Amino acid sequence: MREGVNLIRNIGSILAFVAIAIPANVLAQRGEKDPHVAYAFPAGCQQGESCYIVVGGQYLREAEEAHLSGEGVEVEFVRWYRPMTQGEYNNLRMTLSDVRDALIEDRAALGNTTPPTEEEVLKAAGITDEQRREMEIFLQRDRDPKRQPNEQLVEEVTLKLTVARDAPLGKRELRMLTETSMSNPIWLHIGKWPEVREAEPNDVQPDDVIDQLPIVVNGQIMPGDTDTFSFFARKGTRLVIQAAAREVIPYLADAVPGWFQAIMALTDSSGKEVSYSDSFHYRQDPVIYYEVPRDDRYTVLIRDSLYRGREDFVYRLTLGELPFVTSVFPLGARVDSEVTVELEGWNLASDTLQVKMLPRRHYRPVQWYEAPQYDGTPIRFPMQIDRLPELLDQEPNNDLSSCQEVKTRMIINGRIDYPGDRDIFRLDGFGRLVAEVHARRHGSPLDSVLTITDAQGNEIAYNDDHEDKSQSFLTHHADSHLEVVIPSKGDYYLHVNDAQSKGGKDFIYRLDLRAPEPDYELRVVPSSIIARAGSIVPITVFALRTDDFSEDIELSLVDPPNGFHLDGGIIPGEVDRLRMTLAVPTTPPDAPVILEMEGRARRGKGNSTILTRPGVPAEHMMQAFIWYHLVPVENWNVIISGKPRTMPPFAIVTPDRRLDLIRGKEAILNVRPLVKNIATREMRVEIDDPPKGVTAEIITDHTNKFAVKLNVDAEESEPGVRGNLIFNVYRETTPPPTENDPNPRPRRTDYGLLPAIPFELSQHQATR
Repeated sequence: MREGVNLIRNIGSILAFVAIAIPANVLAQRGEKDPHVAYAFPAGCQQGESCYIVVGGQYLREAEEAHLSGEGVEVEFVRWYRPMTQGEYNNLRMTLSDVRDALIEDRAALGNTTPPTEEEVLKAAGITDEQRREMEIFLQRDRDPKRQPNEQLVEEVTLKLTVARDAPLGKRELRMLTETSMSNPIWLHIGKWPEVREAEPNDVQPDDVIDQLPIVVNGQIMPGDTDTFSFFARKGTRLVIQAAAREVIPYLADAVPGWFQAIMALTDSSGKEVSYSDSFHYRQDPVIYYEVPRDDRYTVLIRDSLYRGREDFVYRLTLGELPFVTSVFPLGARVDSEVTVELEGWNLASDTLQVKMLPRRHYRPVQWYEAPQYDGTPIRFPMQIDRLPELLDQEPNNDLSSCQEVKTRMIINGRIDYPGDRDIFRLDGFGRLVAEVHARRHGSPLDSVLTITDAQGNEIAYNDDHEDKSQSFLTHHADSHLEVVIPSKGDYYLHVNDAQSKGGKDFIYRLDLRAPEPDYELRVVPSSIIARAGSIVPITVFALRTDDFSEDIELSLVDPPNGFHLDGGIIPGEVDRLRMTLAVPTTPPDAPVILEMEGRARRGKGNSTILTRPGVPAEHMMQAFIWYHLVPVENWNVIISGKPRTMPPFAIVTPDRRLDLIRGKEAILNVRPLVKNIATREMRVEIDDPPKGVTAEIITDHTNKFAVKLNVDAEESEPGVRGNLIFNVYRETTPPPTENDPNPRPRRTDYGLLPAIPFELSQHQATR
């Protein structure tokens, strides 16, 4: 039955977009701004099916192609659409008014006082059915008091997805491409279960699109909207209802809070609420677990907690007797070990699994495992891997008399078993100690608190919450981290408890006890680069440092294609982010290029240990107008335009080592001309995002030779600053005055950026 219903709905959608389709040659016109994608609806499609996806955003008109990561899905561009603007509506309304007045005047001249009909006015004005329909849509939107116009959402592109039966399941990145640009990514999900879309209105009278379980329901929450869906469930069904909202769109830049904060409720046929879930606690999206007590018709409700909504409040509801893992214990294990993992959850084929950790020589901090289920689809879960010895906490250990003795160089896997429980460990060791809890960031509801006391109960160290900047999706950083020096004499105790005195079988943790171990992670922004052939592109690399890691990090491209080169790729030890430049080839490749970056840094006595870490591409997403998050994406994509840029007429001779700048002194940089007859007196340079107190200018002599002079202000400049100088080159000319323009303004011709040059600003001349 669903196939017939869906066919009718799809035909309606197809007719709607065919009626107002935009010619392909219009879509091919060049735009001035890069496309931005705000949402995709529905946010997924089923294996072996075709579906139509509406991508909403801004500057999408020139989009000619959509790129979807992964294999097994064909994407076809169907049409672009934008609702009528206020100006377009006003122009048509004025035209209708003028035509109506003219018709009335003409009829009056003939002695006819009958006013013209609406159809006669429309016909005389040449207003098409399409224009009339768009006027009605405009009025409907304009009269909605809850709708807030948003230019970032107004344009739409319709795509057709054809998904192979064996297409890999999971999340994909979708980007819109023009001839010279690429949009930010938006996520689409390829799923196993049948998919349907909501049908409004369904706020009071539940939608009946659910005619079987399991199923995926796709919907959008508009302002003040509540979506309800009814379905039949039999007694004994262990029902799981999982919402995906932040899993679809993590952050909304212009909303407070900065994401779709979904809540769900489940009611029976009498209207009694039998289950409720929100996204305010440890999961980013709500999940309902409910064992059905009797055959009945149930209704699930979803809405935003603050009754907000708009087109990008997109969600996916997955309903059914589905396998779902609520916790994994332990959260990790030591390299080269084999461990029995306890799986807690619903509808699992087994609650234990024997897993083998990676060997030491293949060490990496996280490894994913699969547990086969009844339907043949495995569930996946991560395990944290370390090199330290490990043990399980031994109950009872909730007071000093029963506390568990532990070494200060090991990992403890434990639980806060019940509300009010605490685990206490006596520390066998002394010296510098880092104690760090891994719980919330790995899906545990535990809101940990760490306290170290002496034998008399005096507090030596305490920590509740610690921000882990590498965890981009966490909005409540509830894991604890403290660093302390344990004296060599006396007894000292480490207490672990929940900040809200909660507990249970899911309240698991992994407690890392170790000496400070400085380390780092890297994030590369932007994750997609659009550049002209032969150009220099600025990028920013963020160093996420832990345990006071303060060494320089040397960056490099991993096996780059010919023509790609990184300049200024050393992040100073005192810096957490650095702008540098990427040179792209003068001959553009035939397709987008995927680059990789890695960092190398030294650690330990004599800097004997080399730490190599990947540069993870990321989107710098804004949350609620203020906060930024580095959200990792799959690939670091580069698109190179076939039209080369205008090359700078000169290059700066790069110093052999880091450029030394002295406060209150000038520095001269030699240049190498790249063309003949340079109009040196018209050339200009400026430092892009300059360090405080440093400016640049071009100086010339009587022979037309020139150089770049750096001026370092003695008062404003800050000694010890290290970074990169990135120069922007342009030519400034002033046309001769004319009678109409006696004081013409200078005209600027930009040549782009020069490769980054590392610098250090010091108080005195460095000793060579």
